[in-house]
Amino acid sequence: MIKALKKSFKYSLPVLFGYIPLGFAFGVMLADKGYGAEWAFFMSIFIFSGTGQYLIVPLLANGASIPYVILITTLLHFRYFFYGLSMIDRYHNIGKTKWYLIFGLTDETYAILSTENPPEGISRAAFYTAVTFLNHCYWIIGSVLGAVVGGILPFSTKGIDFVMTALFSVLVVEQWKAQKNHIPALIGFALPMLSLIILGSDNFLIPALAAVSVTLLCLRPVFDKEERL
Repeated sequence: MIKALKKSFKYSLPVLFGYIPLGFAFGVMLADKGYGAEWAFFMSIFIFSGTGQYLIVPLLANGASIPYVILITTLLHFRYFFYGLSMIDRYHNIGKTKWYLIFGLTDETYAILSTENPPEGISRAAFYTAVTFLNHCYWIIGSVLGAVVGGILPFSTKGIDFVMTALFSVLVVEQWKAQKNHIPALIGFALPMLSLIILGSDNFLIPALAAVSVTLLCLRPVFDKEERL
């Protein structure tokens, strides 16, 4: 495993430089609401979701009920349904670590594992596990540092949650550049826009996700056939 971590480290460097400040920002937000570093530590271990953790902070502060938090975070993370579909072949016969890989499949980890192949001398299972574990560690370190520093020094958290929007924008650009077939991306853009126009901003999300899911599932045989050509 040590060998896999060493060889996988360079692949995780972009995430390192992203997760430390992003996690730090989350920790600062958490501290601003009166929650200590131990909250940041355990949330980052057991939740490990940038957008989810950013969302949970105001929900906790406003006293939201547990069922409501579960519902909102489930809707927020429904995009991982698409990630999972595209990783079925890569995670096939991966071994016991598959459960940790499923848990740790964040946007940034997905961006690496869906485009990179294992370095020479490292198995798929070891490479995927090493990258996922390293990224997990970066997020934990960043969030705990942010909570510690935020609890000591005064910070203004105004606009700090925009960092996730900025990160998603970068990921979209990188994924667009990495993929030759842009039809799935165009579908993922066009159907939500159509849903937004027809249903409005309060009701478009779930129908849009359902429409994209069904469309991509129906077209998957076509995309797979094109990749084999």
